[in-house]
Amino acid sequence: MTFPGEQVQRTRAFARHGSGNPLWHFLRGFLKHPVMVGSIIPSSKTLIDRMLKPVDWANCKLFVEYGPGVGTFTQHILDRMAPDAVLLTIDTNPDFTAYLNAKFRDSRLRAVTGSAADVRRIMADVGFDEADYILSGLPFSTLPAGVGPAIAAATADALRPGGAFLVYQFSPKVLDFLRPNFERIDRAMEWVNVPPAQLFWCWKD
Repeated sequence: MTFPGEQVQRTRAFARHGSGNPLWHFLRGFLKHPVMVGSIIPSSKTLIDRMLKPVDWANCKLFVEYGPGVGTFTQHILDRMAPDAVLLTIDTNPDFTAYLNAKFRDSRLRAVTGSAADVRRIMADVGFDEADYILSGLPFSTLPAGVGPAIAAATADALRPGGAFLVYQFSPKVLDFLRPNFERIDRAMEWVNVPPAQLFWCWKD
């Protein structure tokens, strides 16, 4: 039996911590940093599988994820990665970084708070000069002025030859940032997602 006072305390505790619920953390992150979160609904498994399908996991040593949020993609990446590979996640929201470090007990994960525009420096801090693949769901169309171009240029510079920038977006405006940095861009549409998403695989020749 729950008494009224106990129920109030539980409600307040949930409001503070979300009881570890990833959806709560995702929504809270959106409310705190709306221009840095693409959607208030995590990506569907169909989108995740399709986005990651072109990755050559056997030859992937460093996978970088921008804006991992509550780890919707993170677990799927870890499940596919080789035992000696590293997953580096970069998020400007320290709440998400803390959540990932608490949620995933995997020595291959390096969760860092920072800007994707500083990807080369952050990679160097964990011992890498180049990334094999970089994934992003950051909403390029709503990022502050100058941030989108800086991230796209830094990403192209950070990838090894033959590597790819994997991008899922809800607006085609991202192409304005991708085209100056990548000659080959494969595109697709994923309807089994809320909202439907545009997918881009940008290859570094």
